[in-house]
Amino acid sequence: MLRTIREYVDVQAQERPDAVYLVAPEADLALSFGGLRTASRKLTSFLLNEGIQPGAKIALLMHNGFQTCRLFVGAMYGGYCVTPLNLLAHPSQLEYVLEHSEASVVFVAPREVERLQAALGKIPREVRMIVCDVDAGEFLPDVADDDDAPMPAVGEEDDALMMYTSGTTGKPKGVVLANRSVIAGGQFVSAAHELGPDDRVMASLPLYHINAQIVTATAPLVHGGSLVLPHRFGVSTFWESVSQHRCTWINLVPTMISYLLNAAEGKASMPDTGHIRFCRSASAPLPPAQHAAFEARFCIGVIETMGLTETAAPCFTNPLDPRKRKVGSPGQPFGNEAKIVDPAGVELPAGETGEILVRGPNVMKGYFKNPDETARTVSADGWLRTGDLGHFDEDGFLFVTGRIKELIIKGGENIAPREIDEVLLDHPAVLEAAVVGIPDPLYGQDMMACVVLKPDEHCTTEQLRAFCIRELGPFKTPKIFRFLDELPRGPSGKIQRLKLLDAVAPADTSATAAAGLPDGAEATSSARKAAGAYD
Repeated sequence: MLRTIREYVDVQAQERPDAVYLVAPEADLALSFGGLRTASRKLTSFLLNEGIQPGAKIALLMHNGFQTCRLFVGAMYGGYCVTPLNLLAHPSQLEYVLEHSEASVVFVAPREVERLQAALGKIPREVRMIVCDVDAGEFLPDVADDDDAPMPAVGEEDDALMMYTSGTTGKPKGVVLANRSVIAGGQFVSAAHELGPDDRVMASLPLYHINAQIVTATAPLVHGGSLVLPHRFGVSTFWESVSQHRCTWINLVPTMISYLLNAAEGKASMPDTGHIRFCRSASAPLPPAQHAAFEARFCIGVIETMGLTETAAPCFTNPLDPRKRKVGSPGQPFGNEAKIVDPAGVELPAGETGEILVRGPNVMKGYFKNPDETARTVSADGWLRTGDLGHFDEDGFLFVTGRIKELIIKGGENIAPREIDEVLLDHPAVLEAAVVGIPDPLYGQDMMACVVLKPDEHCTTEQLRAFCIRELGPFKTPKIFRFLDELPRGPSGKIQRLKLLDAVAPADTSATAAAGLPDGAEATSSARKAAGAYD
């Protein structure tokens, strides 16, 4: 079995040289597998000529585009470790990652040059900057094509990708993934969804996120399919683009599903979806109500999945057969083992909640320059502690209840924030909701609910409180309600729950303080169109 990016690129280029791998809509460019191999070899020759040896960290500060994908694959092909940089990173975080990663060179889009120069100016060592237009058709024009040029050896345990965590609870950690892990992730996606050369995915997520890197960029290398890579996800253009390029599957996160649903409300026209086999949802739990609404509205089955940066994206998936899927579950382990354990590490039976552990070829090598954290996270026998809480049912389907660090303990009772989120999402005026724990002098912890309303919808704090009391009872009803224009998110669209405490003004913890409004006052989100968050 093939275990490196180079092996897959070479095999696809040999067997299907003219088949399309990449479509870049804005640049009106396409890249074949043969062209990908040539471009990857040119990049390797260029880096070697510049004195940059295999194994070095090659950083990318680029939005989605033709060149971004070629650089991403090409650097791994040459035996380098790609380090995509989050375009949403705070300047101090960008400086930290550039310094900590020991990046040798940064390929940067023109619009990010000023920001990169500011960050590099604070780093004591020399880091080369190469400006690269994401839509340019030429690829290192000064480097001659030489398909016979010797290439450095690449092994399955060699570093291929280093992704930094969001750093919501401390300094970002560099997750090091070997070639075997990256390839395992692509193999899992291809096998689980029975993908083949005729399949084409709409790549809606940024290439600085693990989901996009593995699910939409690596998996097509494995099964010989293709991806359409627009600059960014756009609600108003999504269905037209999917139809124009005849995508057979789409890869979304719950936020995008919510926006597509909201944009479609009240419209009689239906997009052409007959050529779409399924929609894959990942990166965050998909509320069951939105799952059902999406399938009903667009006539596309949704396969909910789950993955981590530390597992090269996928580690759980629902079956391809819609009759075997379970709404509200990210599915069963696929390509790796999984178990639920108590705080002492004892495996728990079906139905009992504990921490989710994963073991398999997709699991990371470790955290870069952080052996202590690596040892705390990955056991000597290879089990990765995910930090997620959940349980298996009798059929082996996983149900996630929250994060260990996000679990709310009110008066000694454990409350999973997601349970409250899903009730709030059932309110007809609510577009998005997220609950977080807050200090409370009586219970130790209570709850604050942060809510985004649908465009032009109105709702009072007391209406929400009464709704929650009716659905949840008084004990599980949040103490505070706050209305926001948007929720804090990472690059994948996943809500960064613990940042909610920073996203709102300091709150009066009395039960009548909600959204900074007196009881009975109305809040509205008409100033913000939901679709605008990605357009």
